[in-house]
Amino acid sequence: MIRLVIVDDQALVREGLSLILGTQPDLRVVAELPDGAALLDLLAADPAVADVILLDLYLPGADGVRILGQVRSRLPGVSAKVLMLTTVGRAADVQRALAAGADGFVLKDASGAELAAAVRGAHAGVTALSASAAELLWPAPAGTGAADSGARLRLLTGREREVLARLGRGMTNHDIARDLALAERTVKAHVSNLLAKLAVSSRTQAALIARDLS
Repeated sequence: MIRLVIVDDQALVREGLSLILGTQPDLRVVAELPDGAALLDLLAADPAVADVILLDLYLPGADGVRILGQVRSRLPGVSAKVLMLTTVGRAADVQRALAAGADGFVLKDASGAELAAAVRGAHAGVTALSASAAELLWPAPAGTGAADSGARLRLLTGREREVLARLGRGMTNHDIARDLALAERTVKAHVSNLLAKLAVSSRTQAALIARDLS
């Protein structure tokens, strides 16, 4: 069970995220907090209270990146992964959050499935970006689109397409290997091959293309 703490100054957002994520059988919301100060107090009292923290980028008093820096510097006993959340995304915001030690960045326009996948990915140690956040960092080159993605997808073998679909759900190599009954080294080879065929440099970029499989 992955234990979650949600930090957002808007009660409606906190309640909505809690409702969406709380329906997942492997996720449990253990606290909903309105600001960074409350988070620091909670973690100081119990550094192991959460496995993943969903932290709003824009908070009253101090923004989420500053709070994240305080968690990392002042509370070394906290091992929870931190996913940054925001409504309006800019590439600079994503880069700043990741540079500060965030384990992922999710825009609030993400679907419930994307959000849950990001939580699972962060918990597993994979840098988790929702599709819209990833597009901020790696916008599609001019002149490319569905036809281009389709042409690249046709280069993949059936097994590589199966692996790609699972990358799109935020699964780790270990999880993919277990799901497809393969050796983990075989999955790594498939990932390397499909990245080359798709002409991308990261799993997250490949996951964006995976949406064309759905």
